[in-house]
Amino acid sequence: MGKKNAPVSTSNSRSAAASPGRLALLLTSAVSIALGVVLASVSTTYYTTHRSAAVTRVGRLPVMGYNTWNAYHVRTFFSFDSNLNEHQCGINETVILETASLIKSLGLADVGYNHVNIDDCYSEKQRNANGDIVEDKERFPSGMRWLTDHIHSLGLDAGWFTCALYPGSFQNEERDVKLFREEWGFDLLKYDNCAVPFDEITRENIIGRYTRMANAIAAQAKASGKPPLLLSLCEWGNEQPWLWARRLGQSWRTTGDIAPKWASVASIINQNSFISWASDFYGHGDMDMVCVARTSVFHLKLTLADASPETLEILKNTEIIAINQDPVVGTALTPFRWGLNPNWTPDARFPAQYWSGESENGTVIMMLNTRDEPAHMFFSLTESPWLRAGRQYFVRDLWSHTDNGTAVRNISVRNVPPHGVVALLLRDAGDEPAGLEPRCAVHEWCMDKNGTMV
Repeated sequence: MGKKNAPVSTSNSRSAAASPGRLALLLTSAVSIALGVVLASVSTTYYTTHRSAAVTRVGRLPVMGYNTWNAYHVRTFFSFDSNLNEHQCGINETVILETASLIKSLGLADVGYNHVNIDDCYSEKQRNANGDIVEDKERFPSGMRWLTDHIHSLGLDAGWFTCALYPGSFQNEERDVKLFREEWGFDLLKYDNCAVPFDEITRENIIGRYTRMANAIAAQAKASGKPPLLLSLCEWGNEQPWLWARRLGQSWRTTGDIAPKWASVASIINQNSFISWASDFYGHGDMDMVCVARTSVFHLKLTLADASPETLEILKNTEIIAINQDPVVGTALTPFRWGLNPNWTPDARFPAQYWSGESENGTVIMMLNTRDEPAHMFFSLTESPWLRAGRQYFVRDLWSHTDNGTAVRNISVRNVPPHGVVALLLRDAGDEPAGLEPRCAVHEWCMDKNGTMV
């Protein structure tokens, strides 16, 4: 993934500088089109659905970390007819500890990647005689508590998730939460909607099934006096979790699994362009993987040992991470113009191109070239609801870490690479120069003080 020049020009600007863009796919779990997912616990209170147990609240900001699924898991065969689900699972305690050590030594922990998540294949296929889940004796011979203690000693947190037909938790929620949190020392639970029992057993919809786990987590936290497990709900957006999931957990998957190709990423962006409004503090839309070159975050695809210096530079871009981890503004970026399509048009191939949002440091603008060839991209400042008419703005390029002059009314970027993202931070620079025409940047109902419509 090489640097691509994408010069930024600002209409009526006092200065303009060439700013390198990046051919990168950078989206977050919260649709901020930056980097996804860090644990941020604070001492406030929340209540379960039944308002019965007050506990310390966790997950104010999105989680950042490493997930083992794509790097070490391969489904080799699946058939509903024969009820076979064969998997190859390459995880073990050595792999997990090596990964945790790399997160630390590569400096990823220093910028917020502080979770190591074991996704599936961690247990035996059957519970023990007492009804408890048992860690796989071959993959984790030292036991889960030994593993999580080592991860915690590095200043990281441990989490996990099963869809490979290992023991699930329905009707065992309280038992399993106690095991995960107290005995094994985990900090996060990703709870997949796999292997759902028959309706005559559950007598619940998907909200009810997740409520059982949320209540078990709250009960364990209240009884122990310690912060609860983070709960990441994964039902792939099938039941509109953006409407209800924040009552139960801290994040929710919004779509199906991502694939390492642009068509998959574009489709996920398209779907999230209509629901990114739902993300805020303590509740984050999870877009699955964030792909950067051959790696990805929340799932860093391949092993961290394969990460190139340029990939690490992208992953450790603190100006991008600051958008996702903003301590003041919790809302996500949203589209202000779709670009190739009329606004509010769903298109899995060409999703919304122009996004903006508030941040602690100014207004974030991101322009996504959805084409397969370089493109010229342009927008008027007042198209974003967060930029004021009659004002000019300092422009900072969040990839090149350079200040690129002052924008007045418009910003134009040439030669944005295919599928590239322009990431800008705009800060108020005072009134725009006097006497500019047209008198109103937005023509609707523009009127002189004498009553003449302009």
